[in-house]
Amino acid sequence: MSTDRPAAERELDVREIEGEPFGEIMAALEELPGDESLLLINSFEPEPLYGVLEERGFRHETATDSEVWYVKISHAA
Repeated sequence: MSTDRPAAERELDVREIEGEPFGEIMAALEELPGDESLLLINSFEPEPLYGVLEERGFRHETATDSEVWYVKISHAA
């Protein structure tokens, strides 16, 4: 796990979403072109999301600066 913030073409900061952000995350991934990635920004590591991503054909890499978690999501090859 890296401590550097990954670069991505799109970002979704779920810290700004009131309530459960799962629906907005899935909507953002549905709109994600195959050659782009989404940087999910969160206040904690979203471990339950990792299995869902894998099931839906995505891969991820995670980084943190101990206060903010960054999850770069892209289509699996």
